[in-house]
Amino acid sequence: MKDFAGKICFVTGGASGAGLGQAKVFGREGMKVAIADIRQDALDNAVEELIAFGIKREDILAIRLDLTNREEYTAAANKVEDVFGGPPHLLIQTAGVNSFGPVEASTFEDFDWVIGVCMQHVINGLVIFVPRMIKAYAHKTEFHVATTSSMGGFFPCPGCGPYGAAKAAVDNLMYSYDAALIPYGSGATVLCPGNINSNIGNAEKYRPEKLKNTGYHVSEGTMMHLRSVHAGGIDPVELGEILKEAIENQRVIALPDHDYDNHAATLHAMFEGIADLALTRELRQVKAAERAAKQVKNPDKHGPQKWEVPEGAEPFGQARKDLDWIDESKRK
Repeated sequence: MKDFAGKICFVTGGASGAGLGQAKVFGREGMKVAIADIRQDALDNAVEELIAFGIKREDILAIRLDLTNREEYTAAANKVEDVFGGPPHLLIQTAGVNSFGPVEASTFEDFDWVIGVCMQHVINGLVIFVPRMIKAYAHKTEFHVATTSSMGGFFPCPGCGPYGAAKAAVDNLMYSYDAALIPYGSGATVLCPGNINSNIGNAEKYRPEKLKNTGYHVSEGTMMHLRSVHAGGIDPVELGEILKEAIENQRVIALPDHDYDNHAATLHAMFEGIADLALTRELRQVKAAERAAKQVKNPDKHGPQKWEVPEGAEPFGQARKDLDWIDESKRK
């Protein structure tokens, strides 16, 4: 997909962070932009920010939406068609949440919340929108589906297991949809960033009440710490430009680096670590030491190696102190 002007774009999580950056990038290309988010105040602010960025108000549609609710999502899809005259030519599913803690401390609610937003909402959008997109645009005009995943989908995430599992599943879904959409003249892209300057550090504030039971130590202090980390991440508009290049050039995987020609080599280096999981633990340790000695370059240049921890912040990624099966060093 190379011609964006006059077409329709739908972005989940579009009220802040990576989603808002994507709305800005594709709105600047002349697309009509629908942004979906669960926070009405954030949507209101995003509309004003998009207008200040140069996008016409009449080309912006803000929809308050619980993306895990299929009835609400279907109603949102109908609204896009009513307002803009058809389904999106470009579907970008970016909304996500995360919480950190030892995977062995995770509750059902930790899994249900993170997987519900990070994976189930993607499934909902694909099932609701893709048939409409095929019927409206197959072999008539360009259309494309994209999802914002994470580098965490490529390797073990013992400190955020539900998130890593959701992102790995989303990656595979997008590989599958790309192959499936080729006969219709379309394709799919999965964007896999590392650290983004986004609102995800505040995600626990928006966890539904019925899913509040967590095995992780969560506090205003841990969220403050996470906000300081994410503040050093890649700029959302810059990340949106990387996604745009990937879509234009039919890349199925896009990484957070403008060195596009090195993306395949980066993935090969990461997948070596996955291949090593077939080895014995002793051999894995040897291979890990060998890789560390080579000092393989981290493709995500935008995540800070060091950051200042604000006063009052607490370490994140620990279990609740009352969980008696957790190693003492992992408990708060």
